[in-house]
Amino acid sequence: QVQLVESGGGLVQAGGSLRLSCTVSGRIFNNLAMAWFRQAPGNERDFVAGISASGGNTYYADSVKGRSTIFRDNAKNTVYLQMDSLKPEDTAVYHCAATWRFVRPRSDDYNYWGQGTQVTVSS
Repeated sequence: QVQLVESGGGLVQAGGSLRLSCTVSGRIFNNLAMAWFRQAPGNERDFVAGISASGGNTYYADSVKGRSTIFRDNAKNTVYLQMDSLKPEDTAVYHCAATWRFVRPRSDDYNYWGQGTQVTVSS
């Protein structure tokens, strides 16, 4: 069974940085495209960033482009989301997701999900 475990969330002041991590169990990580989504209270789960299985292609939502970097370490079965210049509107639960296909901005296209990690940005 594939498990995704996120870590790295927390409380940070506006303008600060956080690095989220997501570790995937099993030996399939190298074949999975990975993504981060976020969900604020009362909102839908929104795509934040994605990375292809090889790591050669990355994708970002306009809301985080230029402030966030997604990257992966296939030797550690881990994908990261480095978030800089954080804003209060970045406050949400951040979920890691994996798919056997290509990165897509729709949550329905993902096969596996983590439980999420809370990110809170104070003004």
